[in-house]
Amino acid sequence: MTRLNPNGYGMVPGGYTARRATGPIHPDGRAASPAWATAARTPRFVDMLTGDPAPLGTSAGILWDDEALYIAFWADEPNLTATLTERDALLFFENDLEIFIDGGDSYYELEFNALGTIYEVFYIWRDAYTRGSKWDVPRFDVHHPRVHSFGGDHVPGPKSFWTGNHPRGTRWTFLDYDLPGLEVHIHADGTLNDPATLDRGWSAEIVIPWSGLVDLANGRSLPPRPGDTWGIFMGRFQQLRTRSDVATAGWAAHRFGVADTHVPECFTQVTFAA
Repeated sequence: MTRLNPNGYGMVPGGYTARRATGPIHPDGRAASPAWATAARTPRFVDMLTGDPAPLGTSAGILWDDEALYIAFWADEPNLTATLTERDALLFFENDLEIFIDGGDSYYELEFNALGTIYEVFYIWRDAYTRGSKWDVPRFDVHHPRVHSFGGDHVPGPKSFWTGNHPRGTRWTFLDYDLPGLEVHIHADGTLNDPATLDRGWSAEIVIPWSGLVDLANGRSLPPRPGDTWGIFMGRFQQLRTRSDVATAGWAAHRFGVADTHVPECFTQVTFAA
């Protein structure tokens, strides 16, 4: 039986248990530190909309300690391709890996490609951004030229042209946001942008200090207490080429039921174990 979120938009999310790191992590993009051997891997990524297995194997894992959140990806890829090098370029128009972290009245998006190029955005739901609220401060100035109103990934129609399809409506989108202390480490197992070679794939290690997640804590402990749960999206966007066309595929650790990454209710529910 199909299980919908209580708001009727998207599926009930899957769950994941993030284990505490058993030793130090020395990130280099390979996820080779011994601690990673104890991390649970997500299921093989599936199509966000349908839940069908993705044609290229992808999985992710999470560890944590008192200092930081660690997320690793392993992505099969026979033809490693990445061309965008400018920070905050729209990486989802080529192949990328993505992380979203839900903060209740806000959420954070991180994308990166096999070159290590980074795209970051911070979102605040407009119904939470009221005069005098905690968001009504100079660093979240909605009048800045790099701040936009955003309705989500949707097909515009008469009912959703201005506000998108999410029941909460639009978000303020802060394009110049940089998460403090973020580290993105990439390892490409092959030759980038050479279609004549057969590649194995790429992997990534992301380090996010708890001190950099203050804007997303929403009253939660930093670092989390054992048993705490956070909504975290782990996904991949891939350009699938035929002789005459290119289609963008969106894959995730669990089915969303909608072709929209901007649905925090669908993010994988990550529980932090002791």
